[in-house]
Amino acid sequence: MTDDKPDTFRKAAERTAEDERAIQAGIDRQDAAVSNDDDGPKAMQAGAREYPVPDLPQQHLKKPGLEADLKLEPMYDAPFYRGSGKLEGCAALITGADSGIGRAVAVLYAREGCDVAIAYLNEDEDAQATKAAVEKEGRRAILLPGDVADPDYARHAVAKTLEAFGRLDVLVNNAAFQEHAGDLEQITDAHFDRTLKTNLYGYFYMARAAVPHMKPGGAILMTGSVVGLQGSGELLDYGMTKGGIHAFARSLSAQLIPKGIRVNVVAPGPVWTPLNPADRPDVSKFGSGVPMGRPAQPEEIAPAFVFLASPQMSSYITGEILPVIGGY
Repeated sequence: MTDDKPDTFRKAAERTAEDERAIQAGIDRQDAAVSNDDDGPKAMQAGAREYPVPDLPQQHLKKPGLEADLKLEPMYDAPFYRGSGKLEGCAALITGADSGIGRAVAVLYAREGCDVAIAYLNEDEDAQATKAAVEKEGRRAILLPGDVADPDYARHAVAKTLEAFGRLDVLVNNAAFQEHAGDLEQITDAHFDRTLKTNLYGYFYMARAAVPHMKPGGAILMTGSVVGLQGSGELLDYGMTKGGIHAFARSLSAQLIPKGIRVNVVAPGPVWTPLNPADRPDVSKFGSGVPMGRPAQPEEIAPAFVFLASPQMSSYITGEILPVIGGY
């Protein structure tokens, strides 16, 4: 008897991607280009290498957005980061791991000794690149295309992770849908539904599927956002979900203390990933408004996920929201 579930999930993921593009097209038709002549603050460079600053290449990606299509490649490989066995022998399931923050987290987890299940929608080219990057670090990786908003897919992804690696130590809920809207009335029912389904339902379904198979010492990480802390007039529905993720993580952390599973959130500010070029047609000044004057690169966010996943590093931390936002 053949297992036709993966084909079913792939077809469903394609339909979701089509829905996302339809939502994007509706907003694009209503969008008016807004010029921004403010150069903003001088960008701060405080890392191991120099990072790109605005002006960034103008580019509008079709959803869900391929990292392979970006003119300016996000910096995810963290060449100056040295692993030290912080996740040795562990296995992680990371949603949205094909690109952006998810890819950078997958690479550093592998560098710390962790096998990685790469969950993603339908961005096969990006996912293959992530898989190759994990394997380059000497760890195993599997690809799991599908829609996290489908509870059957969540159970499938967890089952395949256990089948491949024999364990599940870390769940990273990271997949997200974002499409701006300047007016409440611009947000259609389909738009609102897609944002909540991916960003809230997906996080809930993945956690519900994973927890029964996680042992004491395990960790659940969630990608929140500065928007969930401060709000955003143009990201009303997205901000709602990110605030919900923060509350979900704090509540779930309390529930899972008896099981010995920690739950925490990393809340980034602007990060150069396919998410924003797939949202707005003009990203040339993206990130210029934060005090550091530039967006983060994914490799600058990923170490926070290592810290909060590692039992050697953060065993007394649960229910926390760690902002990584480029200054106040």
